[in-house]
Amino acid sequence: MRNVNSDKAYDFIRKRILDGGYAPGEALMTEQLAAEIGVSRTPVRDALRQLESDGLVCIRPRLGANVKQVDLNELREMCEMRLALEGHAAWLAAMNRSESELAEIHLPLTEMQRLVGVIAAAKKEEPLVAELAREDVRFHIAIMNAAKNNLMRREILRLHLINRVVAGTLESVPGRKGAPTKPQADARRRQVLESHAEIYEAIARRDGAAAKTAMEQHIHELIEHSLRSFAISEAGRALSADDLLYTA
Repeated sequence: MRNVNSDKAYDFIRKRILDGGYAPGEALMTEQLAAEIGVSRTPVRDALRQLESDGLVCIRPRLGANVKQVDLNELREMCEMRLALEGHAAWLAAMNRSESELAEIHLPLTEMQRLVGVIAAAKKEEPLVAELAREDVRFHIAIMNAAKNNLMRREILRLHLINRVVAGTLESVPGRKGAPTKPQADARRRQVLESHAEIYEAIARRDGAAAKTAMEQHIHELIEHSLRSFAISEAGRALSADDLLYTA
């Protein structure tokens, strides 16, 4: 059974993986983590098992735990699953949403529209890009909530996390090969914003088929972008499942 110390260990290790503090493939030593977190080894082992279930850690018999690595084939398979699930979630949202849930989808869309304009005019865009990413997450979570399918929601969130860390890590490397120029990045942000607006409008008019198609087109473009970025990054080096947040 999970307890307070297990939760403490889980939150600590998960944050370190997401922040890049633990590199892809890095060994996660139970005794060392317990000392660093200030708990016993049992809560750390509980946390590592939960993180394995989340897809962030790999535990092998007699070899211990490591931050999970993702290769190009596994990334592609996860992307394909995400495409299927998110398209259906958009259809469900169009069919099931209430007026208050529609408003929850519209709020982050409005904020994204504002931020895309501000970022285009900004000289220093990093904090604004992080804020845009948070609104992006809010938009997709609002759609999942409107879909009213908790099992689907949990799996989509897991896949979001993996895909986002991949994309976010690749695009945050200064001077990386294939890194977009600011005009290219601004154009891509406008394109993504337009696809969000199409999804919202279909859900607003309760057009399930159009919502599903718009979401699938949106996710497909994101998948292509992520796979291209992965392929050109350091000859396709393996990335952690959370060296990989959600760029949808």
